[in-house]
Amino acid sequence: MSDPSDPDRSNPSATGAAAGGPAAGEVTATTASGTVVGVTPSGEPTADGPPLWRFTDAAYQPLAATLADVRAAIDELDDRIVELLARRAMYVKDAARFKRDLHQVSAPARQAQVYARVRELAQRHDLGFAGLPDVVEATYRTMVAAFIAQESRYFDTLVPVEPDPDQQGE
Repeated sequence: MSDPSDPDRSNPSATGAAAGGPAAGEVTATTASGTVVGVTPSGEPTADGPPLWRFTDAAYQPLAATLADVRAAIDELDDRIVELLARRAMYVKDAARFKRDLHQVSAPARQAQVYARVRELAQRHDLGFAGLPDVVEATYRTMVAAFIAQESRYFDTLVPVEPDPDQQGE
């Protein structure tokens, strides 16, 4: 079994096509289990090669045959995520209309609720990614900070709502 701390695992040795093995634009990477093809000259993995490693967890089911397939699926998910973030952003913008001051814009109690809720959601939706609640919370903390910064800028541009004269006598 290979040792994950083996320095050769993360440090490809560039032998290149001149050595007779890899295709043009590839170099070889030496791992604890031997030499494998699949690294670009910049040290990045090639996108169309076979996997170089496997998980020892028998329950793990690979999702893609190549790194290119993994990246295509991630790109598709990113498109959907960004679409949802754009929709969320418009609700953040709208929320500014209901707040009295910048403290209410930052809403620390609401932030705590959101972080607790997304941790629970991450646990419920986890498909086998260790530490997913931590990753999701860290992502949300960064995202919420950016949204609050923008909402604060919107808040600074708002003007008071004029009272509706038709509803004043009621």
